[in-house]
Amino acid sequence: MSVRELVVLGTASQVPTRHRNHNGYLLRWDGEGILFDPGEGTQRQMLRAGVAAHDLNRICVTHFHGDHSLGLAGVIQRINLDQVPHEITAHYPRSGQRFFDRLRYATAYRETVRLTEAPVDVEGTLAATPSYTLETRKLSHPVESYGYRLVEPDGRRMLPDRLAAHGIEGPDVGRIQREGALGGVTLDEVSEVRRGQRFAFVMDTRLCEGVHALADGCDLLVIESTFLDEDVELAVDHGHLTAGQAAAVARDAGVRHLVLTHFSQRYSEPEEFERQARAAGFEGELTVAHDLLRVPVPKRR
Repeated sequence: MSVRELVVLGTASQVPTRHRNHNGYLLRWDGEGILFDPGEGTQRQMLRAGVAAHDLNRICVTHFHGDHSLGLAGVIQRINLDQVPHEITAHYPRSGQRFFDRLRYATAYRETVRLTEAPVDVEGTLAATPSYTLETRKLSHPVESYGYRLVEPDGRRMLPDRLAAHGIEGPDVGRIQREGALGGVTLDEVSEVRRGQRFAFVMDTRLCEGVHALADGCDLLVIESTFLDEDVELAVDHGHLTAGQAAAVARDAGVRHLVLTHFSQRYSEPEEFERQARAAGFEGELTVAHDLLRVPVPKRR
């Protein structure tokens, strides 16, 4: 049975706290695992969350600030120690190649795994698989930063009443799906488009075109909300979003489930992030993330 869920490994911004680890997020998508922004301590959080090195297929880094990348050294050494049998691909801003190199080879270890470096320097499609297309958009932060978006290809939903009306049943249902027509009846006459699921990961950024493009129509949006709305000037100055700004983006983009994360240590009341997000008019499902949380991708419409 396929599993599509977000495993939250850490939710702190800049520095870890007693209750929040540095960033780290694993997206399980059918048989693949995509690790986003492994900050310091990610390897230990993976252990606590029941995530193995073998679960990883891709690593996606938005930018090279420490709370989003210092865990790379430990994660990369762990996948080699555990001798993961498949290739792992790493995406990160090409402008930070020197940081990736330093983290990859921070200490001596034996390389046993094929780790393919696929740096990002333009917006667009990074990878296409039968299960998803991975896309990226540029964000607005003091250092170069990219957000990521995963889109499942659209499929078809068979309509039992229309199949019955045309006398199509049993093995003929599969046949019309494969061939596109049967006995003068087209696939369009007995089915409808089933929209593919969409997931986006938006970290450190001000409001910009890339944020809206990534969030558009998402079933699950993971987005930073470092500051509360009363500190909007700090957010702009440091290249971040407030809870209200993140929620307004989700509202306008038609997001079904919004996950707020990457919280400044200055705040001790997570409930206020939810209150401000609701005040911004977001009416969908809303989660204020905490470490080791699991969030399922919403079922298809």
